[in-house]
Order: sequence, then structure tokens, then C-alpha cells
Amino acid sequence: MSYLEKVIFGINKRKSENSQGNTLTSLTMKKEIRNLEIKQAEIRADSKTGIISGYAMVFNSLSELLFGRFYERILPEAMNGVVEISDVLALLNHQKERGILARSRFGKGTLSLKIDDKGLRYKFTPPDTALGKEAREYLKRGDIQGSSFHFVLANKGENWEKTSDGKYIRTITKFSEIYDVSLAFTPAYPETTAAVRSLEVWEKEQQTPKQKLKLEKYYQDYDKKIRVIKS
Repeated sequence: MSYLEKVIFGINKRKSENSQGNTLTSLTMKKEIRNLEIKQAEIRADSKTGIISGYAMVFNSLSELLFGRFYERILPEAMNGVVEISDVLALLNHQKERGILARSRFGKGTLSLKIDDKGLRYKFTPPDTALGKEAREYLKRGDIQGSSFHFVLANKGENWEKTSDGKYIRTITKFSEIYDVSLAFTPAYPETTAAVRSLEVWEKEQQTPKQKLKLEKYYQDYDKKIRVIKS
């Protein structure tokens, strides 16, 4: 597939997903961010070559409890064909405005993205710039504490299930695109708004009318808390 064909494929794919016109589609087209602690991310810089490598995500592993409501896991097939239609930046501490460390455009470029049994592994040689030198020095000193990545789910790219303790598990079955991977001093606060809204829709489908009213009140209170946090 040529570069132009990949671009057209990606555009048509997003148009198709947007044309579904249901609530879940609109929710899954919103950007989300997830983090990976330093131990799981296995971030390292080769002392001889300077190459930086690590994992942006791991498969089949339950996340920490998000927003006190749900856990999350990613299936390996969720990444099938995603690298080839994504334009992915490697960043330092989520700050695109400072410049980039590397880039993978539809699977090619200075940022290598490979899928293995564990997850999505990234690798790049940092540029000979102030930003590149900072990244190497921060890794050497142990200031980098994890990886994170921005993504959008595909339409119907998730499944929900309720656990015996009243919590939920969100299983990601398909990504639409990956936007960036970042070395992080402190992993960013997970952006889970789209996931929470998706859970809200799923819960409503499972509830009786009386339960739906109670759930609606819960999310109204949740909205108020979010507005306070962001203010």
C-alpha cells in the first residue's frame, strides 16, 4: 500500500466510523490517554548507541482502578493494522510544543513501533538537539517514571463487564489510531471521559427505569466533581 493509499484509507476509515450516528460511536471517537509505570514500561537508554526503548502499552494486563469505577485491559488484536494508519509522535512529558523526539508516519520514520507478545514497543534514537539531550539525561538520572500514549478507539472497539464486587472491566478490542507515545516524569492523569461516558451508556442498557433515574443522578454529581477539578 502506497503512502497516499494509506492516508486515504485512514480518512475513509474515520468517516465510516463517524457515519454510524449512535452515541457509542461519538464517544469512542474522543481522544484518551493511558499511562504505564516505569517497571512495566521497561524504559531504557543504551549507553553505547543512545537508543531509547520501552513499552507504550501492555496486553492482557488489568490496569489500576480508574475513577474508582473500572479496570481496563487491552487485547493484542486491538493493535492490528493500527500502526500502519497512524501518525505517531514521540514526546517528552506530553509536551508537543517543545518539539518531538521521533516520529512514525504510517509505520515508517525515526520512531520504530513494533508489536510483540507483551505489547507495543517503541524505539528511537533521540535527536542531537536540546530536547534529545534532555531526554537522555533524564533517563540516566532516573527522572523518567513511565510511558503514556494518546489514542482513539474504533467504533465498537470495547466491551464492558461487571465484576462480583460491583466494579467493571473495560476490554479494548480495537484502536482507531494512536497519536503519540511519551516519556513522562509523572504519568499524566488518565483522560477517561470517553470511557466513563461509554460505561454510562452500557449501564443504562442494563438497568430498569428506576435504576436509570438513580444512575442519571450519579453522573450529574460526577459532572459537577469534574468541573470542580478542571476549574
